[in-house]
Amino acid sequence: MRPNPAAVTTRLSVKALAVAGAVVFGGSMFLVALGNLAFAGYGREMLDIAASIYPGYDGPAGAGSAVVVGLYAAVDGAIGGALLALVYNAVVHRGVPRGERFSA
Repeated sequence: MRPNPAAVTTRLSVKALAVAGAVVFGGSMFLVALGNLAFAGYGREMLDIAASIYPGYDGPAGAGSAVVVGLYAAVDGAIGGALLALVYNAVVHRGVPRGERFSA
């Protein structure tokens, strides 16, 4: 039985969106921290906010702190990406019969 084209929906891959969120958010925070080391004051407010959220990160202090904030942000981005995919998949498939769902 072929699915009804009007009811065909794609699902987001939870794993892929988690990895993408980790790479984008972790990488961006790591680069901002490195930028702060190279150019004093760069991204200072963003890193201060990160220091208030992530335990063990006390703000820009060296290359080690850039790695720490990058790892924290990667975990944060992975959780956010996975939750986004889960919520999207739950909402987009609401009311569509199971046999008419399409998974790419």
